Amino acid sequence: MASQTISRRTLLKSVSGATIGLPLLEEMLAHRAQAAPVKPVPVRAFNIFFGLGIPAPLQQEGFDGVLEPLKPLSRKLLIMRQVDQLRCDKKGMNAHYDGAAGAFTAEAPEGEARSGGPSIDQVIRQAHYPKGLPTGIVPSLVAGTFFRRSRVCRYVHSYGMDGTVAGTMQERPRHLFDRVFGTVALASDDRDVRTQRLRRSVLDSVIEDYRFYTGDNSPLGAASKARVAEHLERVRELELRAFALKDSQRNGPALPPRSHIPHDGPADPGGQGIDITLDDLTTEWRLMADLYALSIQMDRVRFGSLTFLAAGERIRLKGDYEYAGRKIWQFDDAGQQNATGDKGCSHEWWHKFNEKQKNEALRAHAHMKMRELAYFLQKLDGPESQEANGKTVLENSLITISTESGDGRHNDVKRELSGVFHAITGANGRFKTGQIMDVGAEGLDVYNTMLAGMGATKRLGPDKRDFKSVDSIRS
Repeated sequence: MASQTISRRTLLKSVSGATIGLPLLEEMLAHRAQAAPVKPVPVRAFNIFFGLGIPAPLQQEGFDGVLEPLKPLSRKLLIMRQVDQLRCDKKGMNAHYDGAAGAFTAEAPEGEARSGGPSIDQVIRQAHYPKGLPTGIVPSLVAGTFFRRSRVCRYVHSYGMDGTVAGTMQERPRHLFDRVFGTVALASDDRDVRTQRLRRSVLDSVIEDYRFYTGDNSPLGAASKARVAEHLERVRELELRAFALKDSQRNGPALPPRSHIPHDGPADPGGQGIDITLDDLTTEWRLMADLYALSIQMDRVRFGSLTFLAAGERIRLKGDYEYAGRKIWQFDDAGQQNATGDKGCSHEWWHKFNEKQKNEALRAHAHMKMRELAYFLQKLDGPESQEANGKTVLENSLITISTESGDGRHNDVKRELSGVFHAITGANGRFKTGQIMDVGAEGLDVYNTMLAGMGATKRLGPDKRDFKSVDSIRS
């Protein structure tokens, strides 16, 4: 029997089909010449933020230094040095706030809970979906693992056209799971589909379809049946991790236990910082990263931001740090600084940065952050992220990585807000990848060049300012 072309979005016919999603299968590509043309991959844009930054002199070491964990992805990233964010300086506020608010907006903050303008992802969203996203897609997903929270711009990095936050911050894995998978779109319902809550496992509603497409009468081949089974098992595994379900057959997830790391007020007790182990930090982050990546792979999310540690983050980290089979450092921030409270936090290594010294602790922290960002990026670059055009989600999306400063010392604003680390993905061939580039340009011009490359006509910054295209980053 000749195989038939199967739609990725309609393979699972139940109400949760769009919610569960599927990986790319061979049958979805079969007889492409006779079938309807494959739809182009969707436009996506995400902002990935990490706190405290990478001092500009360390960026010059490339993959031989703290950027080492990004090396396996080097062909799919454009790393940009010498990006100037000085225009984001706002009198009376230190660069932790200014730089964090300027990341992805290139504008200084307007108050404690509002940016000076929209972020890259939201301008692209407005350009491509002015009437709203397709049914069943979360408008914007804003999530992260962080602790410092005195101002919203420390941890939120997706802002709407009016400068207000683009979405509620999801900082607990179960809340992120519920935000993405706890709502379903009902085609026959014209009301707000996100008021329709799934009060059971998201897999329960597709069990019959699952059995059919993995059973003896399935139109799928053996390889595709295995991929469907593996995909749904992965959803279940993440659901179990997020909700800590003890009985996978029950008809509703039990209230999950408290997260091992502090949230809300206890996460930032008076700005004095918290004690945390490397294992607790990375375990929480990786679950968040897994859930966020799965949300993108299943086309539940196309825009938003993800934060790994806030601007000016204050943690007292402990634990052995290893990478590629070798021990990099033993974290003990408070002990190594012989201090308590905020003075014993990793934050202080940035204030003590000296390009003439080894800066071993700072290097270890920055290296660890790159390892964790690479963990997320690699989730979008595997076989389960392959799309109809033969590229991965990572290659097809515009993912912008940035931070708050190019130097942690507060005694020179110009130095602190110059040389801010940036990296972007190729966005389906729109931008160069595979190199480290000294762009020598304002962040505003870099961002506006990215927007132009993504087909957006709106520009960030003052209307009367001349747009200086940074053509060196364009393919």
